[in-house]
Amino acid sequence: MTPDPGAPGPSSAPSAHRATVPLTKEPDPTERNVSSSNLKAGEDDRGHQAHRPWSARRLPAALVASVVLVAAGAALIDVVAVRVGRPAAAWRRHLADELATRPVDDIWMLTGAAVAAVVGIWLIVLALTPGLRHWLPLRSPAPRLRASLDRDSAADLLRDAAMRVPGVSKARIRVRRHRVKARADIRFRDPHQVKDDLTATLDDERDQLALARPPRIVVRVRRRTH
Repeated sequence: MTPDPGAPGPSSAPSAHRATVPLTKEPDPTERNVSSSNLKAGEDDRGHQAHRPWSARRLPAALVASVVLVAAGAALIDVVAVRVGRPAAAWRRHLADELATRPVDDIWMLTGAAVAAVVGIWLIVLALTPGLRHWLPLRSPAPRLRASLDRDSAADLLRDAAMRVPGVSKARIRVRRHRVKARADIRFRDPHQVKDDLTATLDDERDQLALARPPRIVVRVRRRTH
């Protein structure tokens, strides 16, 4: 019995089946989660608040720790000496006598109280403020992602942008937390046109820096004839 030439054989059936199967890829749930998280991060780019990084306060902490360590160590050594039968140190007897006999309105008492109050206020301010005022926080797409830009670097970038404006021969940029002061010397062109172009250029460059709190730009120009 001869096989029908029109009927597909065992070897041709799988090949025909493979030819009709579409070459598609099932969506990976991991890729879907990543893309959705990236989209959400892009949508929340303006929602996250970026703060200035906190300073470690190494120098104030070292100074306070050293003073406390020296004072506490000296007092502890003298107390231990008294407990073992030795007389108290002269400086501690003198300090106790002065504190017991001097009136409250004495100049040295008032001076000591003022110094202690100033030091206490200084320590409280250091504890409640982040410090690092020379760094400007940048916008962050994620709540745990933080970046900062140095003020000098921001001033250099703005100065380079200002020097590209036609007519500007010299530019001085000073970056503060809330304001950018730009002073430019012009050699040619109308000063009002140069000021408008310079303001627009600095605004664009400031926006490209992606600062969390963009400072206001104040531009002043003057014509130099020599």
